[in-house]
Amino acid sequence: MIKLLFTFLFFISQSDFKGFPDKETAEYYSSIIGCEGSFSVIDEDETYFFPCQNKSELDKIMQEREVEPKVTEIWDPEPTIVNPGISFRDAPSDAIILFDGDNLNSWIHKNGSPAKWDVKDGYFTVKPGTGDILTKESFGSCQLHVEFRSPTKIEGDGQDRGNSGVYFMESTDLGDTGYEIQVLDSYDNRTYSNGQAGSVYKQHSPLVNASKKPGEWQTYDIIFKAPVFNENGGLESPAYVTVFHNGVLIQNNSQIQGYVKYIGYPEYKAHAAKLPIKLQDHSNLVSFRNIWIRKL
Repeated sequence: MIKLLFTFLFFISQSDFKGFPDKETAEYYSSIIGCEGSFSVIDEDETYFFPCQNKSELDKIMQEREVEPKVTEIWDPEPTIVNPGISFRDAPSDAIILFDGDNLNSWIHKNGSPAKWDVKDGYFTVKPGTGDILTKESFGSCQLHVEFRSPTKIEGDGQDRGNSGVYFMESTDLGDTGYEIQVLDSYDNRTYSNGQAGSVYKQHSPLVNASKKPGEWQTYDIIFKAPVFNENGGLESPAYVTVFHNGVLIQNNSQIQGYVKYIGYPEYKAHAAKLPIKLQDHSNLVSFRNIWIRKL
């Protein structure tokens, strides 16, 4: 009985709940909440039914009824147990390891060839001119942890210093695409704000600059919510991203405006629900380590 009452309370609490589609269901819930009969409401030429004789009676019953605390307790489904790492940078038990320090077996180049970036001492480094690398596996909404390091030797400035990028949902069918979180040496290195480290490139500047000195390892912890397209290719829901840079919140549920463009404005193009993660070869010797991901 309590479950049925909770179900009804859940229904009527929803902002888009118009009523039950048939009289029988409404009268069934009348017996649950302690009234009789049903009444109907016409909305956009559709007829919907509610318990009780009229709206006043229903409102009165719902206002007077005392609900036990158990009604608002949800027991099923029980959350899956996940064992966290010892520290925030350690992969939890349900994570997929994309790089553990040994090899680039989880990565390929766009043409499908094995990743050619240099691996040593538990990290790997961009090999300029070999091209971007993509995960073999595809992902939609996810939690991504990645650690990176810009070169200790400072060369260049602005966008030419420690430049790379973490791209979500790279589509090889649509060309050079993806939703990018910029990787850059932004320690004492001024550039346009929506192009510095932690920016949604050319879209959203980071809330603050949390960059460490060149040569120090840094972390991105990124929550990415994938966009949703309808069957006709129209955008139903845009992508959103939350980013912690070295433990500091720098993107707070930022709405992504579309695929990254260096020239021009971002735009959405319909794509698959799951696509690879990409790391960018921008000809700078940026290194990466300890990369893991959780599907959401």
